[in-house]
Amino acid sequence: MKKLPQPIKDTIKWVHERNHGEPIFIQAVDEVLYSLAPALDAYPQIIETNLLQRLCEPERQLMFRVVWQDDNGKVHVNRGFRVRFSSALGPYKGGLRFHPTVNLGVIKFLGFEQIFKNSLTGLSIGGGKGGSDFDPKGRSESEVMRFCQSFMTELYRHIGPSEDVPAGDIGVGSREVGYLFGQYKRLTNRYDLGVITGKDTAWGGSLGRKEATGFGAVYFIDEMLKTKGESVEGKTAVVSGSGNVALYAIRKLMDMGATVVACSDSDGTVHQAGGLDWDQLREIKEIERGRLREYAERCPKAKFISRKSGKIWDIPCDLALPCATQNELDGEDALKLVNNGCIAVSEGANMPSTPEAMKVFLKRKILYGPGKAANAGGVAVSALEMQQNASLSSWTFSEVDGRLKETMASIHGSCVHYARKFSRPGHYVDGANIGGFLRVAQAMISHGVI
Repeated sequence: MKKLPQPIKDTIKWVHERNHGEPIFIQAVDEVLYSLAPALDAYPQIIETNLLQRLCEPERQLMFRVVWQDDNGKVHVNRGFRVRFSSALGPYKGGLRFHPTVNLGVIKFLGFEQIFKNSLTGLSIGGGKGGSDFDPKGRSESEVMRFCQSFMTELYRHIGPSEDVPAGDIGVGSREVGYLFGQYKRLTNRYDLGVITGKDTAWGGSLGRKEATGFGAVYFIDEMLKTKGESVEGKTAVVSGSGNVALYAIRKLMDMGATVVACSDSDGTVHQAGGLDWDQLREIKEIERGRLREYAERCPKAKFISRKSGKIWDIPCDLALPCATQNELDGEDALKLVNNGCIAVSEGANMPSTPEAMKVFLKRKILYGPGKAANAGGVAVSALEMQQNASLSSWTFSEVDGRLKETMASIHGSCVHYARKFSRPGHYVDGANIGGFLRVAQAMISHGVI
């Protein structure tokens, strides 16, 4: 363990005492603060202006009741959240997550991560996150619509193109964004396209946004491989999850010449040694909203492995992309991956690797791209969507994809630069945390004590 400067020890203690019921938020804060130790001597103003504590406390936290009625007339009560963590670099920017695991601690963790992710893009966007413990799975279109309308009836008071711009996340795709925007428009009598991103391309969305997070995670792992004189082409990969991020990570890996042999959902893993069938996978997961068991039923060469029988990380691979959810990959999983020949990991989800898994990757010196860097492609293209909305223009898919690729290369370069500058060469975690932090810190110092 690194010898920590006293200001970092004090801040960690302070955060733990104030947020003792939010372990996942504490985990995210600890990871960042441990990384910042090398930067304190070079930037004494960090301590002089108490930036560490200031950055660990959200600027605003909103929690509200969401009441809605299902198709049978039963009234349900959910909680809605919006945590506005930092506006030092621009309006709050971050997605909305609809999932039964959502609580204040989860949203604070996601909002905290978003600060540094958004900073690394180089764009003028702050960090925030929101969502609800509502589960859209198994709900009818009408039920989802009514919930979204009720959710926005409170949220609309707190968002705007230059104030706070939400987007999608787990459980919130273009369908949900459409319902949310429709209610916003009805309540405000304004057609502010820039108030939310992740829209359908028919009415203000950006081409390439759906693909951006998954594509970006692949562009990042390719940049890491280049430092070793290698590339994605010819490699075998596994991708956890089968939602939007995972699907388009799989698509880009295939486009770049990799063989993707496995993906997963909450029921288990589908494994196909010769490579997954993209068209069949997309048909089941994106169009039919089905389960991976159905893929194994339709593809005789595929095998379905239930969660009780094994994990996706048991399958040998060169590349691993965790694209499902936080803490999905633990220390034992990490050991299996590296012992089975994995040489690079790129996180498509937010903090999918536990601290124990991270230690394994770093100790074994495999290429490890943390989520705040590797999955920044989604928010980068969300910001491009905001630019298009502001100028009433629409860019081609190739233009957006080209800018995404440039952004991911720039983020990779920033991670490498700061890791080397502070004597941590090859340490992408420290490079991402320090690089993201210093840009926000400079802005906060410039704005004074607020």
